[in-house]
Amino acid sequence: MEQNRLSAPVTKKLVAEQVYDVLEASISDGTLQAGASLKVRDVAAMVGTSVTPVREALQKLQDVGLVTNKPHRGAVVRALTTSELMQLYDLRMVLEKYAAEIGVPHILARDINRMEQSYREMWDAVERQDVAVSLDKDEEILAVVYGAANNPFLVEMIEGLWMRTRAFKVVGAREAFRNHDDTLWLPQKRLIEAVKSHDVAEAVAMTHDSLQSARRRVETRVDDNDEEL
Repeated sequence: MEQNRLSAPVTKKLVAEQVYDVLEASISDGTLQAGASLKVRDVAAMVGTSVTPVREALQKLQDVGLVTNKPHRGAVVRALTTSELMQLYDLRMVLEKYAAEIGVPHILARDINRMEQSYREMWDAVERQDVAVSLDKDEEILAVVYGAANNPFLVEMIEGLWMRTRAFKVVGAREAFRNHDDTLWLPQKRLIEAVKSHDVAEAVAMTHDSLQSARRRVETRVDDNDEEL
């Protein structure tokens, strides 16, 4: 009897999680851009479900900072201001340099193999100009290093920051493809070489340089009026 009573809520929750995954992926790959309206009934019709799991998914997206509620508009994809993006990259700088410092000494041969595999797959995606996969593989490389720190709370915080800055990264990747600029994808090789030699200082320096470069791209894209991105 206990199992029967639990079956319906579990099913409903799974549907809400699936709706969340669809919306989160669409925000991450730029299909749903900042300011896009997410009316409950429209989303329900698009994903083929009732409105209840959509409401739950939108609430979760709001909880993680990807969606906000606007007066007279309802849920919309959240746009980040310049200062908010800068703050997120400042946090990434602190956490990711720390994760690299702690993780690199614990990297094993199989970890390096995983990084190199992701690196090859990243370049395959770059050649196809597949923005989503290119960024996913970039993050996979970093995740191996940060995961070696054996601190799941640290990794969870970093992944949350990745998710919040993903829309800006999508814009940057698209511009890189449009301008035939490969520099966005070059630091990963430097990181792999540092990891191979267990060079902690070089890995931390690469992390700093890469994030500092991203921070400069934020600065050059906006004026001094706290424009939303």
